[in-house]
Amino acid sequence: MASDPITVHLIGDSTAAEKAASERPETGWGTPFAERVDDSVTVENHARNGRSTRTFLEEGRWHPVVTALEAGDYVFVQFGHNDEVPSKEQYTPEAEFEANLERFVAETRERGAEVVLLTPLARRHFGEEGIPEDTHRAYSELTRDVARLHDVPLVDADERSRSLLRELGPEESESLYNHLSPGEHPNYPDGVTDDTHFSEAGARRMADLILDGVEALDLGLATRLDRDSG
Repeated sequence: MASDPITVHLIGDSTAAEKAASERPETGWGTPFAERVDDSVTVENHARNGRSTRTFLEEGRWHPVVTALEAGDYVFVQFGHNDEVPSKEQYTPEAEFEANLERFVAETRERGAEVVLLTPLARRHFGEEGIPEDTHRAYSELTRDVARLHDVPLVDADERSRSLLRELGPEESESLYNHLSPGEHPNYPDGVTDDTHFSEAGARRMADLILDGVEALDLGLATRLDRDSG
């Protein structure tokens, strides 16, 4: 019997967002994620470059998501990259960050939908001994705290991606991120060294890590995945 159709809504920042043609080959993990579900699932990617929990709410981006939710839908919430940097205009103090996550959780559940929290994917920063640095320590832990306090399924994307970086090492892991030599791609004529955003191949690996987390949580969504696609 065919599964009832559901929608998975992704909210977050540039690491998950769809990219314009002018930004390619930079790729958010939400793009390959959407290719790895079966035909009963629609993925709506609301993530946008440069957003924090605070600015996502202030700009009115959450309202159309929550009003569209139906029972059985999912909301995947991944923020932190911009929230955690005091020098950025998108900065969100820790207590406000927690409160914003709690709002996403409560309002999703009020609509009969399921919410999943994700810690932010790791930046590619290695210490002197070749060990990936914990670049999101405080805001990843705040996300874990909210998940524990409110019994929310958590995909620890930070830990999973740092484990992958540790496995690959400083040199091999470079291919996961948007690193281009001068003249290699017309969108980046001078080249680029970006250890936050992903290459196409890197976005696929990150999406797989997140889907591994979905399966480990034994969410209902796990029965609707098509891991051979994309």
